[in-house]
Amino acid sequence: MEAIPPKHCPGVASETAGKAGPCEGCPNQKICSSGDAQKAAQAEMDTVIPQMRSRLSKVKHIILVMSGKGGTGKSTISSMLARALARDPSTQVGLLDLDICGPSTPRMLGVEGEQVHKSSSGWVPVYPNDNLAVMSCGFLLGSLDDAVIWRGPKKNTMIKQFLIDVDWDELDYLIIDTPPGTSDEHISTVQLLKQTGLSNLEGVVMVSTPQEVCLMDVRKQIDFCRRTGLRILGIIENMSKFLCPKCSKEGTFFPSADFEKMSSDNNIDILGHMPLCSAIGELCDAGLSVFDEFERSQLGEHYKDENRARVLEEHLKTIRETFLCIRDKLLAKVSH
Repeated sequence: MEAIPPKHCPGVASETAGKAGPCEGCPNQKICSSGDAQKAAQAEMDTVIPQMRSRLSKVKHIILVMSGKGGTGKSTISSMLARALARDPSTQVGLLDLDICGPSTPRMLGVEGEQVHKSSSGWVPVYPNDNLAVMSCGFLLGSLDDAVIWRGPKKNTMIKQFLIDVDWDELDYLIIDTPPGTSDEHISTVQLLKQTGLSNLEGVVMVSTPQEVCLMDVRKQIDFCRRTGLRILGIIENMSKFLCPKCSKEGTFFPSADFEKMSSDNNIDILGHMPLCSAIGELCDAGLSVFDEFERSQLGEHYKDENRARVLEEHLKTIRETFLCIRDKLLAKVSH
């Protein structure tokens, strides 16, 4: 069985590997202190980084989507951002789902159950549209209900494979949807991207919901970005107001904290405020895009009601306009 690393493990690449206080009692202490683990890790990186650099050099702009809190709608925002960018048929967009334990991107983009194929040039991503490519751990599971029960090292290996082996070809934008928190997946992704030496890592789009219990964790994510040298492109307040599905009235769902003050105190631009609307959830469940035309029947029987359908159209118009404004603000921050 794989040994569990001690809390605050310095890592095999550290000069204090096997020598720091937390290493006491670890079954791998002797291996780490001998330097063998560090040499092996360095030898692996000497191979991995050039391969990653070669693959990602064809990507013009890489944007990470993060939030310290789960349930803020990172995957929804990531998929909407990818689709908003791909509205221009001349723009090539990739979406990489790094939420290894909870991969929801395939469902949101209507490609759940698709298979990833391997060619001579690497893994071929799945294409919901001609100019939108997607890769997710969800495509690699034997069943949609299979749990991914992996320790940190195996997650890190999968992240390396995604960054090295996926044949994105040439992309204008690669959106990387990350899981909640500031742990293995985030550290590995940022370190690997920075070690390529490429200048295409533009920064982070932060996602939050209005309440203070969420802002507490978003502040931690902001601290993570600053300590790792990641530029924060801006923040989106998701579910900022509630749009009633039966009428045109607006309300609040979450207790409101001082989102504007938090953004101002941290010198972060607000990209926009996305409403909480049942239509967004239903579109994601059905794998449909808010930017495309679709039949009412695709969203369920209740939208056959004319009044409900009219309200839906009003809400979708609001959502489209809001998100396209967010897209344009973001693009103004990304170098061309």
